[in-house]
Amino acid sequence: MFPVKSPLTFYKWCRLFKRGVVFVLGWLLINSCHQKKENTLAYSNAFKPIFNKVTDLYGTDHADKGILYLDSAFRHLSNPNLNDKFRVLGFHFIYWKNLKGNPRKALLYADTMLEIAKQSETQEQYIANYVEANFFMGDAYFDMQQYNDAYKHYFVGYVTGKNELNSRALSDYAYRMGMISYKMVNYPLAVKYFKESFKFSVPGDNELSNFYRQQEVLDNIGLSFKHSNQPDSAILYFDKTLRYINNNALRFPNRLNMLEVARGVVYGNKAEVLITKGSYDSAVALLKKSIAINLKKGNENQDAELAEIKLANIYFDHKQNDTLYRLLSVLRPQLDSVKNDKAEADWNRLMSGYYFRKSDFRRAIFYLQAYNRLKDQEAKKLDLLKESDVNQQIINFEKEYQINSLQTESKQQRLYLYLALLSAIMAVAIILLVYRNWRRSKKDLEMVNQLNNQISKNLEELQTGSLEKDRILRTVAHDLRNPLGGIASLTTVMDDDEYTSEQRELISLIRETSKNSLELINELLEVTNNGSTVINKELVDINTLISNSVELLRFKAAEKGQQIALELMVVPVELFISREKIWRVAGNLISNAIKFSPSKSEIRVTVTNQDSAVVISVNDPGIGIPENLQDKVFNMFTEAKRTGTSGEKSFGLGLSISKQIIESHGGSIWFESKKGMGTSFYVSLPKQQETPIGL
Repeated sequence: MFPVKSPLTFYKWCRLFKRGVVFVLGWLLINSCHQKKENTLAYSNAFKPIFNKVTDLYGTDHADKGILYLDSAFRHLSNPNLNDKFRVLGFHFIYWKNLKGNPRKALLYADTMLEIAKQSETQEQYIANYVEANFFMGDAYFDMQQYNDAYKHYFVGYVTGKNELNSRALSDYAYRMGMISYKMVNYPLAVKYFKESFKFSVPGDNELSNFYRQQEVLDNIGLSFKHSNQPDSAILYFDKTLRYINNNALRFPNRLNMLEVARGVVYGNKAEVLITKGSYDSAVALLKKSIAINLKKGNENQDAELAEIKLANIYFDHKQNDTLYRLLSVLRPQLDSVKNDKAEADWNRLMSGYYFRKSDFRRAIFYLQAYNRLKDQEAKKLDLLKESDVNQQIINFEKEYQINSLQTESKQQRLYLYLALLSAIMAVAIILLVYRNWRRSKKDLEMVNQLNNQISKNLEELQTGSLEKDRILRTVAHDLRNPLGGIASLTTVMDDDEYTSEQRELISLIRETSKNSLELINELLEVTNNGSTVINKELVDINTLISNSVELLRFKAAEKGQQIALELMVVPVELFISREKIWRVAGNLISNAIKFSPSKSEIRVTVTNQDSAVVISVNDPGIGIPENLQDKVFNMFTEAKRTGTSGEKSFGLGLSISKQIIESHGGSIWFESKKGMGTSFYVSLPKQQETPIGL
């Protein structure tokens, strides 16, 4: 940014220095990136190099190439985010408003930026973009002299940023209002706004842009004091501006020429104050330094022209007519090349004064008329601005904003009232429902109590029936065991050669049937006694118990050509168990393995020592257990009973008995099996946890 030279150059600061456009873009970058987070507020990685290149082209007086490159590169961007789109519009706005002087076309881009801002994904993104878009709208309307619309958008941007404590928005708003106040010749108010802008300004991502804004604001404060006839305060701020530039020059070694241009502008402004104080020699020296800097190609030629006018005024006041004429003659082609309304008017005034002194009244009047015409045009513009009382406009917008806020608050209060009424109605309904459900629950509770009482009675009757059933079953089994045992014994003595083969076959059938019946009766007695019999436990070497059990059953396996492989623990372990009961479990599991395995197969019995238990496993390569029967194998009188591989009978009681025995010892029993691929049964018995009495 660059200092304001006079009210006529308001909002045309980017024209004050062609290469200064890069700082305009930097200012855009500050607005768009200040306090932005990486997730929703940054440019996409694909757009960042485009942004940098366009900024460089704008800053090196190649804005036309920059805008063409921007449009071409952006068309090929596959997935631009919202901030990419917003910044492309910002480039176009700067191009048309500040470089082409077409605020009406620039307004179209600012309006689209406003719509894009409303699509923001987060509140922070919305605030940053919405504030900037409104300020751009205000800038375009102001250049179009539609001041009411301009103030409205400035105020909206200000209020939005203020409510979100956005310091950048407050700084930009104060800057604009300072410029407006300056143009309206309300210099004390301009000083107030410029100081606020400097106070609220915060460092941005583009340090160079922020630096130029700060030095510009300091210089503008000096100009405001100059026009308020406070020359000492003005010089104080001009010197402060120069110190600020010099103190920060080392931060920007690649922008030394731009810093020199900024100094040249301040030199010219300070010289004008020195003229009012009568320090002409110092003023002339500063003006010549300013002209030498800004008259160079590509530098701030308009400012150089204004400095030349100031120098010409000194020559005129000191009646150095020849020097005056030479300077005005040199200035004429410059004004034809670089348009400058303010300098043009003063040039005609000075030429008129020169010719009056030369008594060439015809030429003097000609230049005086040109001067008056230009001043009238300037006065009309200023009158139009003054007709729009900025303070009153702001007051009106504040009142409008307060009214809208009150209306919004009223709507919210009505909404809260409706919600409160609805909540009250719902609360009453809930209370009624709770009361009704309480009464229902009371009745349901009484019914549940009645059902519980009935169930308790039924359970007692069922338990009594179960005990009676067990008693009857034991009695029947006990009464049947003796005659069946006698029948089995008689068949053994009837084995004589005097019987025919058919008779011997019948006797063998009677003997086998008797044995099977006795086995069933023994298992029934075991089942009925298991729940009531006291288990006598003792310390038992589990290796020895399992080894003896296997040895006794080897003969049975040998009948089917089977072998039993036994793997015992290396270190024997004694368990506090019932020897007889665990013997029966081991016998049941090994007998089942023999029964359901094919001939000439191998059955593996393993005893392993684990952390807190001993695990006995019996693995067979037999017929396996189908999945639909696996959850029934431990049931009493289970449906899972099947015939052995050699036609052996199965009563379905052995595994149920084994489960009862193992669980009574605090252990567990389970199996793994697949149909046709064998079965592995596992028994886990806890290690000794209590010492038997007497030990």
